[in-house]
Amino acid sequence: MLSHFVSVSLLDSTEKYDSRDVERLQSEDALVEGYLTWRLYVVDDALKMIDESLQWRKEFGVNDLTESVIPRWMFETGAVFLHGYDKEGNKLFWFKVKLHVKDPKTVLDKKKYVAFWLERYAKKEPGMPLTVVFDMSDSGISNIVSDCMQTYLLFLTNRSAWKIVKTWLGPEAISKLRFASKSEVQTFIGPEYLPAHMGGTDPFKYSYPPLPDDDFQMPLCDNGPVASEDEMESKEADAESKDALESSFSSEVAVKPKKVNFLEDSLRSEDNDKGETSTKYKGARKPLTTFKGHLLHVSPAEELSFGSVETERKSLIILSNVAKNQVAFKVRTTAPEKYRVKPSSSCCEPGASVDIVVSLHGGSQASPQDRFLIMAAEMENAGSQELALFWKEVPKAKVMEHRLRCHVLEGYHKKFFLSLIYSFVHSHQLMRLMACNSRLEQKLNTCLWIQKVLTVLVLVLLMLTLLCLYLLGTSAQPS
Repeated sequence: MLSHFVSVSLLDSTEKYDSRDVERLQSEDALVEGYLTWRLYVVDDALKMIDESLQWRKEFGVNDLTESVIPRWMFETGAVFLHGYDKEGNKLFWFKVKLHVKDPKTVLDKKKYVAFWLERYAKKEPGMPLTVVFDMSDSGISNIVSDCMQTYLLFLTNRSAWKIVKTWLGPEAISKLRFASKSEVQTFIGPEYLPAHMGGTDPFKYSYPPLPDDDFQMPLCDNGPVASEDEMESKEADAESKDALESSFSSEVAVKPKKVNFLEDSLRSEDNDKGETSTKYKGARKPLTTFKGHLLHVSPAEELSFGSVETERKSLIILSNVAKNQVAFKVRTTAPEKYRVKPSSSCCEPGASVDIVVSLHGGSQASPQDRFLIMAAEMENAGSQELALFWKEVPKAKVMEHRLRCHVLEGYHKKFFLSLIYSFVHSHQLMRLMACNSRLEQKLNTCLWIQKVLTVLVLVLLMLTLLCLYLLGTSAQPS
């Protein structure tokens, strides 16, 4: 295993590292693969990078960085934050350069500030790429900071800073850089995730506290946006009843309410669920992979797939309770206006499973930027406790979170159309090849005919030559 190879290679230097980082290297091949990829699979270079990286993590105490460790004023500036996605579905890490002022006294805290955000993302979306946007609008040389990171993609909106920034980066990072003016940036990021000064339409305004919650929201009701989660919980049953008439679930007879007496309603709904299963889940894509959490096993493990045709507009999430007690769960999404989630909030008995249908609403189309967040917490004293009250009181530390990406399937019609084009092009090329072959065959036949004619002429000339020689020899003899 890659991780075993690295742990053996660095065995004599483990005192330099945080033991938690060493454990990750020993157990996660994907982490080692990332270092090797970044260093073009040159093992010595990868080991050197791992050594430097782990020493840096221990020096800055990255594993112990929390919100309380960072000075509050840094969060209040909004100089760095996570929000939105690029067109490839990668999370955006915004770096507002104009809000950074070089100050030797705060350099260490700034590095920890940036490391906090990156570590926060890495824990929530392990192994996922991150796009760093250096917004250099209204910034000058005094704002240029040296806390640059090696990332998958980097946008700079001020070309004059390139000569300075380039000296901080290696060749691998330089190859990932992209310059983008206001008119070009939408090549990489859609307007829905760009601020107005970049030509976008995103109304997002950073504020602190709290930290941005990765853009996840509860799904919207059909009668309009929900002012708050509490209000949504109280109105969700009525909204879903209306939704049931207008959506692809029109054949359902009853919708489970979200404010429930778990002991009574779980028994009452069991018989109804059996009769509705075949209709409710018809056409939903079945998951093939599983993420094993400490409270719930979540299938699929990483992504929900959606397409443009009717049979590809539903996906199924299966939650299996592996805890000793009842587990409450709820599903959030970054695109609540696009999706209908049923049930979006409920509970699961110990040892039982819950099927959740996620469907595209109306004419909405899935996007790689869309994300889903599954939140779960163990209910030690379920009784008649209401979900809304439970989620208000449960400590954040006891909440399990798992994120799912959105995978957009290539539509059947598009595939069919492309296959027709390919067939046409292929047949056209074949016809041209056959015509060319026919012409070559004609030319070859002509050449063979000419060759035969020339051969005959040569034979005739040879015979004439021999005849002439014979006649000359005869005439030369004395009579």
